[in-house]
Amino acid sequence: MIKYFEFENEIEKIEILLKKLKNNQELNFDKIKKLNNKKDLLYKEIYSNLEPWQKVQVSRHGERPHTLDYIKNIFKDIILLHGDKKYADDSAIVGGLAKIDGTSVFFIGTEKGNTMETRIKHNFGMAKPEGYRKVQRLLKLAEKFKLPMLSFVDTAGAFPGKEAEERGQSESIASSILQFLKIRIPTISIIIGEGGSGGAIGIATSDRVLMLEHSIYSVISPEGCASILWRNTDFSQEAAKTLKLTSEDCKKFKIIDDIIQEPYGGAHRHPLKQAEILKQKIITLINELKQISIQELVNIRKEKYLNITSDI
Repeated sequence: MIKYFEFENEIEKIEILLKKLKNNQELNFDKIKKLNNKKDLLYKEIYSNLEPWQKVQVSRHGERPHTLDYIKNIFKDIILLHGDKKYADDSAIVGGLAKIDGTSVFFIGTEKGNTMETRIKHNFGMAKPEGYRKVQRLLKLAEKFKLPMLSFVDTAGAFPGKEAEERGQSESIASSILQFLKIRIPTISIIIGEGGSGGAIGIATSDRVLMLEHSIYSVISPEGCASILWRNTDFSQEAAKTLKLTSEDCKKFKIIDDIIQEPYGGAHRHPLKQAEILKQKIITLINELKQISIQELVNIRKEKYLNITSDI
């Protein structure tokens, strides 16, 4: 059963009532229809006016589709590749080859996992240096075969543990960003949930950066920001407003290129519909980027990110 947020209390009450009515032997179809219409209107009203903190909550919903869910529902002929050929295989980042609408592509993405077992396996989507070196390896392979690279971003940030720092966490992220900037292939990144700090930027420095409507993209989590500025995580909601982390804010500041709409109720309630919307957008962008020469694409990409840093 999908978890309801506090701001969805009215919708939850209607769902409970609908369940009771449907379990009755004598179905009241008129009442069920009216309640469904009321529920749909509530979804539209609520999800058209979400506050930043509410968007943070939606982006973290346990049932929200993750990278492997989108890969399974968008691509065909999927071949997963493993390891960085230097240290280990980091399960927080998945990657490989696949086909979309008959076009071969490479893909990478941070994977959080859907159950406690898989979340532990994927380290809750927090990559270590070997994960970012796997990214660099796959980028070079994609360049060798002249195939587009797609990246799916859903992470609270890179893993901050002692062993990650010992193995060169910041260097691996910086090298990954550099590789994205100079790679001579079309690149597309989509923030599907959380886009946290350098952990996200390490795989999102692309020709086109997109965000799902209720995803977030920020230098730090609201809780982390609150603990630094106010020394109290009770101010997380205030921090979410201050950070300007919503898709609308990021589009306004030209951090991203476009927003992908989510069905009312969020991607977690309509995973297949959301995957189809995303698939069509990816196909359109691949065809668009193919029309630009590689040298021009690299020049535009470098100029784009230089402008972002200069504006800041």
